[in-house]
Amino acid sequence: MFRLAHISDVHLGPLPPVTYRQLASKRITGYINWQRNRSKTFHDGALGAITADAREAAPDHTVVTGDLMNLALAEEITISRVWLETLGSPHDVSVVPGNHDAYVPGALRKACQAWRPWTEGEKGWARTNENGFPFVRVRGQVAIIGVSSARASAPFLATGSFTDEQGRRLGRILHRAGEEGLCRVVLIHHPPVRGADPAHKRLYGIGTFQKVMRRHGAEIVLHGHTHLPTLNWIPGKGKSCVPVVGVAAAGESIGHEKPLAQYNLLEIDEGDDGQWRIDLIRRGLVAPTGHVEQLSREELIEPAKRAALTPTA
Repeated sequence: MFRLAHISDVHLGPLPPVTYRQLASKRITGYINWQRNRSKTFHDGALGAITADAREAAPDHTVVTGDLMNLALAEEITISRVWLETLGSPHDVSVVPGNHDAYVPGALRKACQAWRPWTEGEKGWARTNENGFPFVRVRGQVAIIGVSSARASAPFLATGSFTDEQGRRLGRILHRAGEEGLCRVVLIHHPPVRGADPAHKRLYGIGTFQKVMRRHGAEIVLHGHTHLPTLNWIPGKGKSCVPVVGVAAAGESIGHEKPLAQYNLLEIDEGDDGQWRIDLIRRGLVAPTGHVEQLSREELIEPAKRAALTPTA
């Protein structure tokens, strides 16, 4: 059995000192949002409790699906790298960026350079873009595949992008991993599901992403961005469906309408029939104690198959 921890939307704080020059951009809106909202609800204590519990679970690998930062300041990039070092060795941790990590033009490139040890993929699998995506990291019988939806967007927008070129490269990776019998886990920040986000936060290229899934399939897609523990299904190869799993923000504390900090723990095992079995365990803070507890556990079974297994009255 392979155990995979999934963390997202860390939003490391507090913000480092910000100059007027740095605020002369989209960062002014993010700065105001931090001061009015996130500074009151995102706390190191919540994040520390989540990461401590995840370490105790002793996963074989940990993945972070973006938004480590808030304004993508140079100091935040340094802090995010230090935080990744505390999370685990680059061999045992993988990361993909979110929209806050690409907050202004040029920030994404700098962040990806700092995070390179945690995104370094297997050689010879596929060509990558300048920031190293898509990557594939094979751990045991699991292929951890990272794609980037992060891009700098206009003020008041938090949109992402999945391009045709990245789709072609992802397709080649999924095909090879499938041929080799690997469990394919795809990481992306924005949910590749229609209606999952309002228009100003949506992913451009959902159709492209889902086309790749229909042609090649995958065992699971993990994302962040919504700050919600969600489970959706999109069409996969043949008549199969692919589970798309979101997670609550890892730093969310009391005082916001979104769920308290959580992370996902996935137990991946190959069944006797050669099919992959994935159990999704959600663990998170529970008020008022602030302890991290198991919130739910379920086997990810396609809706049609689950209905067939459910006895009728």
